[in-house]
Amino acid sequence: MQLNGTAVLARVFLGESDKVHGRPAYAAIVEEARRRGIRGATVLRGIMGFGAGSRIHSAAILRLSEDLPIVVELVDEEARIRGFLPWLGEVLGGGLVTLEKVEVVRYTAEGGA
Repeated sequence: MQLNGTAVLARVFLGESDKVHGRPAYAAIVEEARRRGIRGATVLRGIMGFGAGSRIHSAAILRLSEDLPIVVELVDEEARIRGFLPWLGEVLGGGLVTLEKVEVVRYTAEGGA
């Protein structure tokens, strides 16, 4: 699959304890994105953050949190990313989703030319 030029980066901000049908939400998002042919997905675990509720979540030893911030990044053509948004809206209870245009300068499998 080729992906060159302008694409869209979707960022899904949620908590580590968020669930979709009893499974970690970040895993459900990545697996559904793969099933739908989204070109790339990465899950990033934050060490500190807060969201709409303004409650700070931190990995600090004195404040052991079981709900650290998670960011799922998805990259693909705009139409494919926008087609994924309704599913996200159905399954996520809370969180934040952002979109931004990006320029893809390289997209190859390991060892690819």
